[in-house]
Amino acid sequence: MAALIFITGASSGIGQALAWRYYQAGYTLALVARRTEETELWARSQSLEATRYRIYHADVSDINAIVTAGQTCMAELGVPDVVIANAGISIGMDTGVRSDLDVMVRTFNTNNVGLAATFHPFVRSMEKRGSGALVGIGSVAGIRGLPGHGAYCASKAAVINYCESLRGELRSTGVKVVTLCPGYIDTPLTRQNRYSMPFLMRPEEFADRAFDAISQGATYRVIPWQMGWAAKALRALPNGLFDKVLTGRPRKRRQDEV
Repeated sequence: MAALIFITGASSGIGQALAWRYYQAGYTLALVARRTEETELWARSQSLEATRYRIYHADVSDINAIVTAGQTCMAELGVPDVVIANAGISIGMDTGVRSDLDVMVRTFNTNNVGLAATFHPFVRSMEKRGSGALVGIGSVAGIRGLPGHGAYCASKAAVINYCESLRGELRSTGVKVVTLCPGYIDTPLTRQNRYSMPFLMRPEEFADRAFDAISQGATYRVIPWQMGWAAKALRALPNGLFDKVLTGRPRKRRQDEV
């Protein structure tokens, strides 16, 4: 029986690239997306075998919707071998603007609560089986805060720490928790950025490296590795110097500017 992977945010970008990489490796795909029609069109354009994929409609910020998608997946296809909580949003914010507080709520509901809700349906079944991998997509932006990017940076820092907590909780069960932190990946999320993006990587290349990291049982991996060193260097800077380096840096587009 083919191994099974469950991926959220599968309609584009990293999620789509991961789906294709795992399909090539022989996995059956359980794909979760809000834009299911686009996902179906992509599956057909790639000539995916009808018996090797299933598409589920859910917005991960809706707890009941994503939990139901996970439960339905298990009822139809069984317990996944790998679950990748990839769905996320990235919108700039200005704390002085009232509507941007709603952006922060939306960001945390999607990037954090949605991630935990994605894992929830599978945890007990994976524990009982004694195997499986729960993969959270963080970001190098979660390593140090960037001006104008408070909601996203905070949410990804929370992803990193949440996954670390979960890894400790599941340590003796045989269930692995993997944190992947992408740098700049060429996706619809990053194409709106107004600043330079060093070591920009194609989604397909990220998917190859992510597949290897998960297969090797890594607990934490920054992709590409160059961004990991860059992030560590920024982390080591004294606050005054860090603030000076980022002075005048273009900020992430806010919702009113998108």
